[in-house]
Amino acid sequence: MSQATLDVRTPVRGAPPWPAPTRTAWPGVVAVAVGVLVTLIACASRYGYYRDELYFRMLSAHPAVGYVDQPPLTPLLAGLSTHLLGDTPVGIRVPAALCAAAVVILTAMITAELGGSTRAQVVAALGAAGSSFVLLVGHTLLTSSLDLVAWEVVTLFVLRALLRRAGRWWVFAGIAVGLALYNKYLVLLLCGGLLVGLALVGPRRLLVNRWLLAAVAIALVIGAPNIIYQATHGWPQLSMAKALSADGNGDRNRLFLLPGQLAVLGLPLAPIWLAGLVGLLRRPGWRPVRAVAVSYPVVLAVVFVTGGRLDYPAALVLVLFAAGCVQLDSFRRRTVGWALALNAAISVVLMLPVVPASLVARTPIPVVDIETRDSMGWPDLARQVAGVVSALPPDQRQSAVLLAQDYGEAGALARWQHEYGLPDVYSGHNELATWMPPSSANIVVAVGIRPELLAPGFARCTTVGAVQMGSDVVNQAQRDPIVVCEGLTMSWPQLWPRLTHLG
Repeated sequence: MSQATLDVRTPVRGAPPWPAPTRTAWPGVVAVAVGVLVTLIACASRYGYYRDELYFRMLSAHPAVGYVDQPPLTPLLAGLSTHLLGDTPVGIRVPAALCAAAVVILTAMITAELGGSTRAQVVAALGAAGSSFVLLVGHTLLTSSLDLVAWEVVTLFVLRALLRRAGRWWVFAGIAVGLALYNKYLVLLLCGGLLVGLALVGPRRLLVNRWLLAAVAIALVIGAPNIIYQATHGWPQLSMAKALSADGNGDRNRLFLLPGQLAVLGLPLAPIWLAGLVGLLRRPGWRPVRAVAVSYPVVLAVVFVTGGRLDYPAALVLVLFAAGCVQLDSFRRRTVGWALALNAAISVVLMLPVVPASLVARTPIPVVDIETRDSMGWPDLARQVAGVVSALPPDQRQSAVLLAQDYGEAGALARWQHEYGLPDVYSGHNELATWMPPSSANIVVAVGIRPELLAPGFARCTTVGAVQMGSDVVNQAQRDPIVVCEGLTMSWPQLWPRLTHLG
């Protein structure tokens, strides 16, 4: 954008000028958001539920202030959505699609806040809509679906507080943080990164600003039930983080963290958000918001040390992308257009269910996108287990329960429980471990659990088969053992700790 087109202000004598926020280009931005919303809903019925969606559906039947592995908002939303829109993949995924549309709009609004032209805003909206991570969390209901919106809302409010020097935006940011804590605690990572950024590059006076302190207090008050839950339940989130790091994911995550940043939105868009990072750090007009740029490497460093996933800083990458759209607004339209089109095409193929299910196993998609891998075959698993249950003598079926190794398998069995006349479903995985089988459960049909774990608690355990979802399915439950155990020899309170696990 040429300097002549910028609305420039100088709020403090002698301070460098910076571009004032421009009007959000609502017609173009909303059109892009509606386009991605329609696309995601149209694709929502393909393949099937993802394992996390089946888990959320199961948790939603047991509303609580918190769960061992997460706050309550996403399971609550999953339950509400399926109740209102139908107990189908489409029904549970509409909120995710709405989150993706919201991210498209928020990215454009951040671009406008940084002084971006109408063209820059539309480019930002198109880039977000065609980015791999936004399509991923827009197609599947994940805690990250809401978390991405929360991070962008908080960052938008912080940018407004810094650029407009209006304290009320800190309060709005505090409210957003407090509400975001009901979905995921990762928003505290963003807050920490922003505070470190303010301490390193300023404006440092804001660290003792009454508006910022009020925002912190408001966030703590709104999020207090989460803190109380954690304190009264032995800080389960810390145990969960320790378990995730101990299973080897931490080292793998560290290996892919930095190169993975280039793929969060898609490789063709990487030069744009890298230009945004440089611009936020060096452009005199953006001096008041340098802390936002600094927060990105701070968050990266924390994620690396803790072994977190490469997508945790994704919202900040979108913010940098918005800044890059302003930086490169004068670039040739053809160059930017080709980058957007190429990135969208790659992202759609990799992240949306457009490849026929029978061909997915022959492509790299299951390696790149585990959501696709674990969105197939669940009805087959339920049917196969139903066959095992129906083969039991009638008197044994009366006292039988189903036991699953992980929440995906448990969620699948629970989803088709009534359709196939299955017994009640239990699992020792994460929150499901808090629901122990009744003392009357003397027969167990177990899925995915090694017989040697069950054998000490029963008179006899027999492996009767393995999960078969079809040769074209790459679901991680494929070929898991199906075991029938009978004759409980110890009480469930004695046996249950052997079967519970976090991860």
